[in-house]
Amino acid sequence: MIAQITPTDLPQWLQGQTDPVVLDVREPAEWQAASVQADGFTLVQLSMNEIPGRLAELDPQRPIACLCHHGARSQRVAQFLLQNGFENVVNIAGGIDAWSLQRDPGVPRY
Repeated sequence: MIAQITPTDLPQWLQGQTDPVVLDVREPAEWQAASVQADGFTLVQLSMNEIPGRLAELDPQRPIACLCHHGARSQRVAQFLLQNGFENVVNIAGGIDAWSLQRDPGVPRY
């Protein structure tokens, strides 16, 4: 089962993590419409469809919080990562839409 965290809970999750990643799995046009600023984590943008072919670019030892628009795609990616040897993976519930509402209203909603 994939742990769910809210954007509000992300800073607490980041504490104690070594070199955490927020993996934004939306499409490039979505990244251009709205994006988060890396703050205590590395932001990696790989669309969901690219993940299987580029899995080797991700470090299974690093903690990863998956992000999409509302949380469904990132949930699927988080499950895929767990099935492929990644152990410290969570889903950001509500995605970037919740990020805008809960954490940073400067992030545009779309």
